[in-house]
Amino acid sequence: MGYVVPRVLGVDIRRHGSGNIGATNVLRTMGRGPAVATLFLDVAKGYVGAWIGGMAGPEPHWRAFGTLLVVVGNCWPVFLGFRGGKGVATGLGAFLRVTPLAILPAAIVWLVLVASFRIVSLASICAVIGLPLAVLVLGYERLLALAAAAVAVIIVARHHANIERLLAGTEKKLGERGEARA
Repeated sequence: MGYVVPRVLGVDIRRHGSGNIGATNVLRTMGRGPAVATLFLDVAKGYVGAWIGGMAGPEPHWRAFGTLLVVVGNCWPVFLGFRGGKGVATGLGAFLRVTPLAILPAAIVWLVLVASFRIVSLASICAVIGLPLAVLVLGYERLLALAAAAVAVIIVARHHANIERLLAGTEKKLGERGEARA
């Protein structure tokens, strides 16, 4: 949705800021309104994708597959030449559908880190790394924990450039504008 919302406003977000289609880049380049719309729509996309997966059958593998598939589709969309987002908001929506209680500890980690360091990528990486454990500890099916682990691997891998900047001390903080490349 980070491509669609700016495009409706006449902007190809891939040519601005980091070039990423996520809500953080939309925020930095277009402001709060388009960023909130992007975030909301990406979360909704994840929720609906996981819901559709669950409609295929009551077994947990359908929910796990739908959840994983919607994140993969967000990260590598065919219609954008396989150059999509990083999967955080879409993953949030998907796991809100299939493991809603497991989102709470991840959200707390994300909020504390953003409030402390103002670095969205760091908060997102740390939150998603803890998600599979939260899924297991809270008693959800192991297959959903496996899906959470797979999504965590995808999201961390999609943040490889952010990790390099974090290690170099050059990662942008929330509220900073700039032309950093993702």
